[in-house]
Amino acid sequence: MNISNPNTFQQHDVLTRMDQTLTGWKQLGDRRCIFLGCYRMMTANMMAAIEDGYFQDRKWVERLLHHFADYYFRGLQCNRRKNRAPAVWLQVHEATRSKKLHSLQYLLMGVNAHINYDLVLTLYDMLHPEWQELTSSRKELRYQDHCRVNDIISETIDKVQDDILCKEDPIMGWLDAGMGRLDEYLISRLITGWREEVWNHAQKLLAASNRMEYERLRKGFESDVIKTGARLSLGV
Repeated sequence: MNISNPNTFQQHDVLTRMDQTLTGWKQLGDRRCIFLGCYRMMTANMMAAIEDGYFQDRKWVERLLHHFADYYFRGLQCNRRKNRAPAVWLQVHEATRSKKLHSLQYLLMGVNAHINYDLVLTLYDMLHPEWQELTSSRKELRYQDHCRVNDIISETIDKVQDDILCKEDPIMGWLDAGMGRLDEYLISRLITGWREEVWNHAQKLLAASNRMEYERLRKGFESDVIKTGARLSLGV
């Protein structure tokens, strides 16, 4: 997939799109608002960090943020139009419609689909046009900015638990009270581990010698994400 003109990403406010979707879902009691509420919070914190100069290549990270969000919204549009949404998102949508899960399960299923699948493709899209021309130091800079996102995730998790998870599911409040910050730490460690795997998966896609190999790798990653989602929906 080619990257669209980066200027088009600036013509819409991604937070406004998230807010509009959240408002409708909350009115309907749609449990997809749990993941999107977290994603909205994370995106706002990412934007603030970009403005504060936290990343080494601000423009690149900003483009990546919007391209990443575009994958999420395209998946929603496919689902709304009853076209075939990505399999990883069909699994999430189906779980919110047919299963009664804890709020943490809904959250992690969304995170699994968006990070372990969408982010792999996003990184490939962003890196592929430039990868062969980048020096080793510039490649390392890209990786360092990827890793810096982990700090923002870690700082956001506690507020996600207080403002979203505990309100949606009282058992999360009991867990938070009993474990202190341990539960936030464990969630953060899980997502950080996933993001490290994502970077490695993107590297494998970049090294693919042809489209057939790319598709074989992509389908393998997709299958793994679906298996993880199935385990999360069972609580194991």
